[in-house]
Amino acid sequence: MIAMDRKVAVLSEPLVEFRYGQAVADPHDGLSLFGPYDADLPSKPRSMVIGLIGTDAGVQLFNEWSDKVMSGPFSFVEENRRLWPPFPGFDAAFQSHWPSKPSGVHILDEDNLIHQSHNRDPNLRTSNIVDMYLNGISKFKDRDEPFNVIVCVVPDEVWKNCRMRSHVVDGWGFSPSKSIREMRAKGQRSIVEDEDWDQADYEYSLDFRRQIKAKCMKYDIPLQIIRESTFALSRLHQSFRRGLTPISDRAWNLATAIYYKAGGKPWKLSTAREGVCYIGLSFKKAESGKQSRTACCAAQMFLDSGDGIVFMGDRGPWYSPDDHQFHLSKEAAEKLLSGVLSTYERLEGKRLSEIFLHSRSEISANEFEGYSAACPTGVKLVGIRVRPDSGLKLYRFGKMPVLRGTLWKWSESTAFLFAHGFKWRLQTYDGFYVPKPLRIDIMHGVGDIRQVSEDIFGLTKLNYNACKLGSSKPVTIDFSDAVGEILVYNPPIRDRSSKFKFYV
Repeated sequence: MIAMDRKVAVLSEPLVEFRYGQAVADPHDGLSLFGPYDADLPSKPRSMVIGLIGTDAGVQLFNEWSDKVMSGPFSFVEENRRLWPPFPGFDAAFQSHWPSKPSGVHILDEDNLIHQSHNRDPNLRTSNIVDMYLNGISKFKDRDEPFNVIVCVVPDEVWKNCRMRSHVVDGWGFSPSKSIREMRAKGQRSIVEDEDWDQADYEYSLDFRRQIKAKCMKYDIPLQIIRESTFALSRLHQSFRRGLTPISDRAWNLATAIYYKAGGKPWKLSTAREGVCYIGLSFKKAESGKQSRTACCAAQMFLDSGDGIVFMGDRGPWYSPDDHQFHLSKEAAEKLLSGVLSTYERLEGKRLSEIFLHSRSEISANEFEGYSAACPTGVKLVGIRVRPDSGLKLYRFGKMPVLRGTLWKWSESTAFLFAHGFKWRLQTYDGFYVPKPLRIDIMHGVGDIRQVSEDIFGLTKLNYNACKLGSSKPVTIDFSDAVGEILVYNPPIRDRSSKFKFYV
């Protein structure tokens, strides 16, 4: 039985602000009608200065895409224009010039790239390919042009072979076991080993994206990594049976991501409250093994402007194999929040009034004491657990699932928010499975569960890596894995950027 005081309501779709102070629900509408939020700000990028790295085929695909899709309205129109709105061209949508050709091009040898992607040693396989792209990035950095963003076009075969669990069937070279590779990462050599190898190759992530994102931070130029198949203009050009969304959707997503990484602000939350910031706490196990306790922590701060700040904390015995939770010591929690706030002070310097901590793990009383010690005097601090809940489902009559924004208030400190579901603006559900809600628990501090839920719902609109009506999770939680994986799986990296755009 459900108690009568447990109310179900539907939150209004959060609005986002664009040029001229205009606020709408769908970013496609705002960009098409008014232009980006920063259109009249001095910091706006007026033109995209792009460096392009890829094979001859990859460069040609990018140039064709730029010419036919990015430069102007694409003639192909989808049947469902609500779900897949037409792309008007980069210049029209973002009030910024998309060049006919990249400002710099670095061609990679395709035969060598494919050959290296078949190395049986997964560490060398990924490291050698990353080095080929980094060579091009370093040459761009030495030039006079201030590149906004570097686009790395990756052959699908290379992408397929350079993932965490990739296995090469028809490979070449020696295939060291996992234990041998772990020994090499620590600089340990076997007395019977006669092969020459470099310890640094074994200290980084096996994933191409994670490794190159980490290594390129020292150049201070954001990357946009794109698979060649993404540029397919017809089904005949698709490879690896990859399911792709329509051309207009890919164009919107790529354009938004590149504009953001180039320093632009596509939109901001119109419902954001000044002086309020949201900090997502992320954890990743730093060592394999079921009983391993070593983990690393990081925090991502998001402001009312939409800007993101990243700070990495300490490694330590934060993971508990018993309850599968992450918990910092009081000292580590204080150090983590202090680091985030000092970075914010250096970059922004505006006064804060409220800080909301979002974590997928429970926040212990000991941890919150540490966070409270780092919190400035007079600033309100609230600790909230936000995590998907697969145990609860709601249904409504008809063929469509519950409405996006459905909020089930369970108590004064707990609510279930369906950020995924039927979207009124699209008149459809753009998912595949029965929507799962986010369970929101106010664990520490004082907060109104309705206001907290509305804030979290608003943060589902700040995914600048794509152009969507809204994501299924707030940005504080949605990208915690991406940030953690880049930081944790590449421990030698010292030139870590505090800017969120380098991690997405």
